[in-house]
Parts: sequence; structure tokens; C-alpha cells
Amino acid sequence: MRNSIVILLFFFFFLVVKQAAEWSMILQLAFQSIGVVYGDIGTSPLYVYSSTFLNGIKHEDDILGVLSLIFYTITLIPLIKYVFIVLRANDNGDGGTFAIYSLICRYAKVGLIPSQEAEDRDVSTFKLELPNRRTRRASKLKSMLENSKFAKFFMLSATMLGTSMVIGDGVLTPCISVLSAVGGIKEAAPKAMTEERIVWISVAILVLLFTFQRFGTDKVGYIFAPIICVWFSLNAGIGIYNFLKHDPTVIKAFNPKYIIDYFTRNKKDAWISLGGIVLSITGTEALFADVGHFTVRSVQISMCCVTYPALILTYIGQASFLRKNADDVSETFFKSIPHGIYWPMYVVAVFAAIIASQAMISGTFAVIQQSLALGCFPRVKIVHTSTKHHGQVYIPEINYLLMLACVVVTLAFRTTEKIGNAYGIAVVFVMTLTSSFLILVMIMIWKTHILLIITYALIIGTVELVYLSSVLYKFDQGGYLPLAFAMFLMFIMCVWNYVYRKKYYFELDHKISPEKVKETMDETNFHRLPGLAIFYSELVQGIPPIFKHYVANVPCLHSVLVFVSFKSLPISKVPVEERFLFRWVQPSELYVFRCVVRYGYNDARHEQEDFEKILVERLKEFVREYCLFSIAIKSHRLSMERISQLENIDSGINNVGAVKAEEEDEEEEEEDLNKTQIEIINEIEVVDRACRAGVVHLMGEHEVMASKGSGIAKKVIINYTYSFLKRNLRQSNKVFDIPHKRMLKVGMTYEL
Repeated sequence: MRNSIVILLFFFFFLVVKQAAEWSMILQLAFQSIGVVYGDIGTSPLYVYSSTFLNGIKHEDDILGVLSLIFYTITLIPLIKYVFIVLRANDNGDGGTFAIYSLICRYAKVGLIPSQEAEDRDVSTFKLELPNRRTRRASKLKSMLENSKFAKFFMLSATMLGTSMVIGDGVLTPCISVLSAVGGIKEAAPKAMTEERIVWISVAILVLLFTFQRFGTDKVGYIFAPIICVWFSLNAGIGIYNFLKHDPTVIKAFNPKYIIDYFTRNKKDAWISLGGIVLSITGTEALFADVGHFTVRSVQISMCCVTYPALILTYIGQASFLRKNADDVSETFFKSIPHGIYWPMYVVAVFAAIIASQAMISGTFAVIQQSLALGCFPRVKIVHTSTKHHGQVYIPEINYLLMLACVVVTLAFRTTEKIGNAYGIAVVFVMTLTSSFLILVMIMIWKTHILLIITYALIIGTVELVYLSSVLYKFDQGGYLPLAFAMFLMFIMCVWNYVYRKKYYFELDHKISPEKVKETMDETNFHRLPGLAIFYSELVQGIPPIFKHYVANVPCLHSVLVFVSFKSLPISKVPVEERFLFRWVQPSELYVFRCVVRYGYNDARHEQEDFEKILVERLKEFVREYCLFSIAIKSHRLSMERISQLENIDSGINNVGAVKAEEEDEEEEEEDLNKTQIEIINEIEVVDRACRAGVVHLMGEHEVMASKGSGIAKKVIINYTYSFLKRNLRQSNKVFDIPHKRMLKVGMTYEL
């Protein structure tokens, strides 16, 4: 009895310690997320009121109407929509436009590359949990998406456009945040700080910010989080101070009646002013895009406990200040700071503005990694900056391109008002796209009640469409910038994806069957060299046509051949033990294998030495299991034959013969077991011998060109645009760190 109590106490203590460790990690990530996710939305108070009242405050109650709009906008969009609904649509912990698209691709066959295999569903992180009793609505939508080529193209195009908008947001966020903060010094030194100096100081800060990115989100989060915490604390404190000092009656703005009165008084001007109010929720998409850097629970905790209350208190305090100082609306933030803490607050504001850029920069890295894995972005280097949190990445090429774009935008636009006009379109468009995809998830995956879906669409959807109509009104005042930038990025993504699909279909149409492999080898009169050759290909089904091209020109092959295909599944991570999928190409005496290496879009690609070692180990495991399985099937057939023979023997007459037959069977089984062990050892020894002789990596160097008779557009896309991108970006061997001393490139031209 005493031992049982001790065991129970130990078990209880273990659970408590485990739970405490989990919550400790969640709280650490929640703290980090404050410095990475909320910098953008947290610095919105710098410019929201000034961007809303561009022509000054015409009526005292307009302040209450705008405060009411800000309160309900922040509550509906960032808090209710993103924190409590959208974050649930994460893909195994990862968020962003491509993550939600990947989630939909798993439940419906809407991908445009025919690389799906039945074995993919066996991956533990695939988590395809459709109920057996599907609702008619979900089945109908799934069937419609799978059978409509237009729907598949539209969803992929919308995803790429949304991703481009997020990247555009990542360009504009640093510009407006840093310019707003640095511009606050005019309050203390209006003559010394000219617009020219403010712009160049902002440019210098931006360059430093992007230089700092290579240290990774993990370190950036720990360094930036305390500063943002101080920023939120000071803002909340100043908000309470202004609320108590100037006009506590602004609390009545929680009554939505003031929104109706605001629109009744100002009509079209009120609708146009929504473009300024939408700046209060900038960076909200980073909540979803950056969730892969942290966890859903940590983001929810930091938003509900720190960010949301601090923002509401800040906007209430600024509204109270404006009720008594309406003429200072153009510089609301710095004018409302108590004189004694102006300089400390200014310094914190500059740091907070720098940090504000981090949310969308990290989000940009995340969505580009996802789009790259799904064949929708040119190859770039992905650097995983944390061993603990695999979603934290850094992309050098994109980092410096973003830096260049930010510097150009800052020098060109020069003021926050002009950038603000451009900013809103990217923000609201991505939110609207996320809502559209979320409705698909609600219907097809969550099986949400139709009334809840309609409620969501009517409330959240209507609010976002109204905001989108308002920001589009300022298209000619700078709003064209994010759209032009998004169109440029989308063009690159579409070109890359188009040729990527064409190449895949070409290889699929010209793939070599196992019978053709044997025939090719017999025709060529080839020689087998000692060693293991790894052929890299994107083709998942079958052997790529480049093999025949290689054999025709080099009439000798290594003793063991492995055709490796890197495949990205529409999930974020694939466990290492489930990554390799082998098949033995028949006849087995040729020692030709196919291997599909499955990655999620957030998985780190191991350096080649590690990959090579793991590949060989998994190959030997496969050979062992294959031999055991083959012999088991053979033994099962023999056993069935013996059983039928025994059943034919008359049990009443031939009992002695039956006993002798059983004894002979036991001897034969023991002999078969010895043969099995010897056969497995011999097969594995063939692989080991080949590895000791040396491993060669054979890369297909595919040149693509438009086929004869193609139109001008197709020739421009394939022969010039794609070729230019391919020449000036990383090649496959650089992406996968294939050792140059043991790499051989095999050239072949594909006419697409």
C-alpha cells in the first residue's frame, strides 16, 4: 500500500513538473512574441489620428466617432478574427497565406502538380481527419474544387497574390514606422531637424535594422521584447494620465451610436477617413504569418494580456487629449506626452519603430519559405536560425532586397501621410483574402454550422470590404505602390510556377518504366563500376528521362543506383523517421532504387554529409525489410500449400505420415531462416561495398526552351524570363549543399 502511494505521488509530481515546463516554454515564447509580432500594430498610435483627420477636426464628437471605430475595429479584426478564429486554421503550428492554402490542399486535391501518393497520408503530421459521415455541404465544395481547373488556378493565384501583398506590407511597414518615430524630434527641435535630415536618419536606421536580421528571430525576440514591453507600459500609463487629466467622458465612445453619428455628419469624408483608421490594425497579418515562430497559445496570451489592453488605453488617452487640444491632431502622439518624459519616450518610440518592422520582415521570410517549398518562388537560401524552434528562418537574398526597397520608398515618399495612403491597401487586401480562405476551411474542414459561417461573413467580411473600398479610393495618392509591387512579385512567382509545372509534366510524360530501364541497360552493353550513384530529380513517379540520356552518352553505371526526388508535402514538418520512402526497381539484381525524400515547407534541409549518411542508413534498413517481407510472403505461400497437402491426408490412417511432415516442415523453416539471414547480409553487403567505393552525386542540369511553334508570350516567359531568374539565383546544388568534388552535372534540354 505504501509503495502504491509513493508511485502515485511520484507520478503526480512528474505531471506537475512536465506541465510547469510546458507553461514555462509557452510564457517564454509569449514574451518573445511581444518583440517580434506586435511591433507594427503597437506603433500604430504614432500616426492613426493624424492620418484619419488629415483636414483637421471639424466637430468635437468626431473624436468619439473615430475612437469608437478604432475600438471596434481592433476588437473585431485582430482580437476576435485573428487571435480566436484564424489562428485555429494553422497548419501544424504554421500560419500565413500559403499555410492555409496547404491545409486546404490536404483535404481537397486542388494542387496543380500531380505528385500525390497514397503513402503521403501515412505521415503522422499529415493529420487528415475527415469524419466518416461527411456533410453534404463539405462534400459538395470539395468535389467542386477538385473537378474545377479554374478553381485550382484561382486559388493558387489568389494565394500568390496574397503572399505578394504580405511582402509588400513588409516593405512599407519599416518605412512608415521609422519615419513616424524619427519625425517626432521636430516637436523638440523644429528648426534643427529638417525633413531632409529626418529622411536620411530614417534610411540609416533601416539599413542597421536589416543588417541585424541575420542573428535570427530567437535572439531578436529576446532583445526586442523588453523594449516593446516598456513601450506598451509607457503608452498605457500616458493613456491613463491623459484620460484622467483631460476628458474622462470619452469612455462613452464604447457606444456604437457615435459611429453612426460620425457617418451621418461627415458622409463621404467619414468613409475616406477609414483609410486612416485601418492603420490601427496594420501588422495584424503578422499575427498569423509569424505564429510558426512561436505557438498559437503564446500569441493568444501576449495579445490578450499585453497588446490589446495597452492599445485601447493608448487610443482612449489620445482621444481625451484631442478633446481639449483639437488643433494638435497632426502631431497627436508626441504632443500628448507629458513634458517631463518627452525625451525618454522619444528614444523608446524610435526603438519601438525599429522593432515594428520585425513583425512583417519575419512574416515575409516565413511566407517565402512556404512558397519556395511549393514550387512558387525561385530558389533562395533558407537559414534556420534556431535549433529549438524550426519555424524561425532568415533568407539573405530577400533580406537585402527588402532593405533596398525600403530605402527607395523612404527616399521617394519622404512623409508618413504619403506612405499611409499606400499602406492600407496591402493590409486590408490580405485580411480579406484570409477571410475568404477561412470560410473554405470552415465549410470543408471544420464543418462549422452554416449560421456561424453566415454570421462571420456578414460581420467580419462586411467590415473588411468597407475598409477595402475606402483604401482603394486613395489609389492615385500612393495606393498604387503595393499593388505594383505585388504584381511584380506575382509575375515572378507565376513564371516560376508555370515553368516548374511544365518541367514536371514533361518528365512525367517521358518517364522511364522499370522494364525500359532493363532494356536500356541491355541495349547499351554497359559496365558496372563499384560505387553508389545518386541521381537527383523532381519527378516522384517513375525514373526521369535524363537517365536514358546519361546512359546513352556514358555507357557505364555504378553498382548501386538511387534516384532521389525531393518532394514538399502540404504540411509544415515531416518527422525524420518518416522522411524517406524507398522502392526497389525490378529486376532486383540491377540494384536500382527510387527514393522520395519528403519535406514539409518548414523543414530544414540538412547539409549533404548528414543527408548522405542518413540516406545510406535508411537504404540498408529498406533492403533488410524488403528481404524479410519477400521471404515472409514466399514462406506464407509454401505454408498454405503444405496445409492444403496435410488436409488432403486421411487423418484416421496417416497420422504417422502427418507427424513426419510436420517435423520436416520445422527443419525446412529453420533452414529457410538461415538462408534469409545470409540473403539479407549479402544484399546489405552490396550496398556497403558500393558506399566504401565512393558516392557520386549526379545532378540534372536542365535547360528549358519553348517548343517549336510556341507563341511569343510562351517564348518570352520560358526562354528569357525564367532563364534569367535561373541564371541569377541559386542552383540546386547550392540549395542542398552538394559537395563539388563528388558532383557530376548531366545536361539535357527540355522543349516545353
